[in-house]
Amino acid sequence: MREALFVKQNNTRWTEYKNTTTKNPDELADRFIAITDDLAYAKTFYPESKTTAYLNKLAAGFHHTIYKNRKENNNRFLLFWKFELPLIFKRYHKEILWSFFFFMTFFFVGMISAKYDDTFVRLIMGDSYIDMTSANIAKGDPFGVYKDKSTFWMLYGIASNNLYITVVTYVTGLFFSLGTVFILFKNGIMLGAFEYFFISKGLGLQSVLVVFIHGTLEISAIIIAGGAGLVLGNSILFPKTYTRMVSMMKGAKDGIKIIVGILPIVVVAAIFESFLTRHTEMPAWLSIFILTASFCFIVWYVVIYPIYLSKKLNYNN
Repeated sequence: MREALFVKQNNTRWTEYKNTTTKNPDELADRFIAITDDLAYAKTFYPESKTTAYLNKLAAGFHHTIYKNRKENNNRFLLFWKFELPLIFKRYHKEILWSFFFFMTFFFVGMISAKYDDTFVRLIMGDSYIDMTSANIAKGDPFGVYKDKSTFWMLYGIASNNLYITVVTYVTGLFFSLGTVFILFKNGIMLGAFEYFFISKGLGLQSVLVVFIHGTLEISAIIIAGGAGLVLGNSILFPKTYTRMVSMMKGAKDGIKIIVGILPIVVVAAIFESFLTRHTEMPAWLSIFILTASFCFIVWYVVIYPIYLSKKLNYNN
């Protein structure tokens, strides 16, 4: 590549790095990596040029900033949840929104398919589950499946399964985001067919009041994990001014932080399912309170608080 073209392609980013500062350590590290990558390229092809000298000066400035302030922070764990994770959510709101869009589209596809094809629910949910649930409905206990096992064994099984799905939803983003979309497809279709089955039995409202005690957090975690998978996949598909490897490493790192951040949500959802959902006789007001509080927490922590924090810190995405 000619030096003039190299400068033209990257000059806007270099100028931004030079003229704007960031207090976020990960963003600072990302900039340092990008500049040193550019510097290595320039040293290889334009070793005596002014461009190389300019990039060397920028890289030295980043190096000084990073290592001058390099102290172990005793509050690192707290800072992650209070600042770092919300700012990552803010940076990738678009990917999380796309994940939500995909999931809800597949959810409605599942409902419509179940409505117009009598065999669809059995195909998706399996004969044994439908037969068992139909028997429970006949006995007057449609959600008896949540009472079959001891609470602690149920907690272990549900938490393990949900953590596995969360990680798989993220990791399959490596397949150019298509793997993540497929996982969202499977779960969205399944939930849509599940909900329509109860609606067709006249139990739609009751299924929401019972299942969404834990389902609000569980489904939210899947959607957020889908966003993390899209972050990973898109970093490979659209590296922008980074090399594809640097872009993928950046996307993988941010995606992992999102997954680590939502693991407590997955565990709390499993606790709700194991200890609360089984109480199908719970008053409606209490069910509504739990699922509303869960929904409000997700919207606040993933959407509202990150936007507020970004504006407050004047954070550069």
